[in-house]
Amino acid sequence: MPKVGMEPLRRQQLIDATLSSISEHGLQNTTIVTISRIAGMSSGIISHYFGGKRELIEATVSYLLEQLLQSFLERITQENPAPQIRLHLIVESNFTEFQRSVLATKTWLSFWAKAMHDPAMARLQSINSKRLYSNLLFSFRELLEPEAAANAAKQTAAMIDGFWLRSALSDNPEQEFIAAELLCKTFINDVIKQERFNASNQI
Repeated sequence: MPKVGMEPLRRQQLIDATLSSISEHGLQNTTIVTISRIAGMSSGIISHYFGGKRELIEATVSYLLEQLLQSFLERITQENPAPQIRLHLIVESNFTEFQRSVLATKTWLSFWAKAMHDPAMARLQSINSKRLYSNLLFSFRELLEPEAAANAAKQTAAMIDGFWLRSALSDNPEQEFIAAELLCKTFINDVIKQERFNASNQI
């Protein structure tokens, strides 16, 4: 009889093994065998907890998405932080040590490629994109006029995704990720400053 509380532990171990397998073998060559070998479990355990490889891959991507959300929530140290601070926290949550790790970057890159052809993965990507845009828009709306806020949210989301991708594919990802985070924050500050300047000149 399985021990109480064993299921969450086993599920996480299999997700961690999937991240490792994708990092080592790529998504295409990741199989039930490679995952179970890394996890040190029988292949039947995967079927028991997830149903199969496809469901486990989706659970792994969902785990990455959850880590993005949790890292943002953990950075909010006070209720209702200032909008500009909240925007910086959103940036930071996308460039955490975990999101910059080889395990995460290789899985994200594999996921994005597969999302172009897989409806289930495309749905998860859509959730990810909409969540980022929505969070950015919420904060920008407290600082800018509606149209300017929407434009700023779209531009910032594109910068975060674009700089993250360029950093992940660079020869020196660690330094590039650090620079990317700073550039995104600087962009946010500059947009807010420029819009406030424009608004003051219209009075």
